[in-house]
Amino acid sequence: MSRTARFAATRIGWSLPLILTVVALNFSLIHLAPGDPLTYLVGDPTLVTAEQLAQARAELELDKPLWRQFVAYMGALLRGDLGFSIVNRRPVLRLILERLPATVLLMAASLVLSLLAGLAMGFVSALRPRSPTDYALGVVSLVGYSMPPFWFGLVLILVFALSLEWFPTMGMATLGQDLGFWSRTVDVSHHLVLPAVTLATYYTAIYTRVIRTSLLGVLRQPFLTTAHAKGLGWPSVYLKHAARNALIPVVTFFGLQVGFMFTGSILTEIVFAWPGLGMLTVNALLQRDYPLILGIFLVSSVCVVLGNLLTDLLYGVVDPRIRV
Repeated sequence: MSRTARFAATRIGWSLPLILTVVALNFSLIHLAPGDPLTYLVGDPTLVTAEQLAQARAELELDKPLWRQFVAYMGALLRGDLGFSIVNRRPVLRLILERLPATVLLMAASLVLSLLAGLAMGFVSALRPRSPTDYALGVVSLVGYSMPPFWFGLVLILVFALSLEWFPTMGMATLGQDLGFWSRTVDVSHHLVLPAVTLATYYTAIYTRVIRTSLLGVLRQPFLTTAHAKGLGWPSVYLKHAARNALIPVVTFFGLQVGFMFTGSILTEIVFAWPGLGMLTVNALLQRDYPLILGIFLVSSVCVVLGNLLTDLLYGVVDPRIRV
């Protein structure tokens, strides 16, 4: 087994107790919250008798002590069974896997967009410090960081969807059309633009400030003076030597973004009616669907762990000294 594989296996092994602790905490908090699935299923409690409520609670195993419910859930979880959705009457894992591709698509598009735009803006700002360009990019990044995503999404819908009619207002694809592969790809990409821009704006602002600060520190290092003295060209000095040494903070934030963007995409998915895990999470919370909520929170916790693992692995790629 290679050193990288051993490191990844060790890091995952360390993370398992943390994930189990998070699962226990989520289970306790969810069951301590007021209400239960029967509150949503029954609706008006005056329409059913107390005996019918007790029978329904027994069928859903909600009448058992909380510690027994937790032991049963952990036993099923260790077997790879995330449970059965009380409201949807379907396996939790299947519901999550159905919605996961839409969320991953939105996350990937916003990740790439925010990373490319943030690196470009931060690089230009660092090469021209205290210039009008630097001040203008600083104002843009401050505005992008300050705007709430749900508000910015609504503004984009009003301007580009309702007024200019350049993009659709909601959804992931046009309904009622039988499209081929390439036509459907274009259609999905057309629907993806506004949600991806909404989600990427906040992270673009952070990348801009992070890369600017990091690159300004690197540009003062003696090895760049040596590179200039050796007669190296502009691309070699700034792109190969300066940019690579300035990427460590960017990699750190990139890993955090991968781990936490799932929770940040919930509001964006709601605004644009994007059929991903965000909409599924909101519906599960409103319906008090305990197994589905726990399954979604577990996926979110795993994403955080994988994001941290990806960060550690990328450190060794960017800086060979860390690999040693």
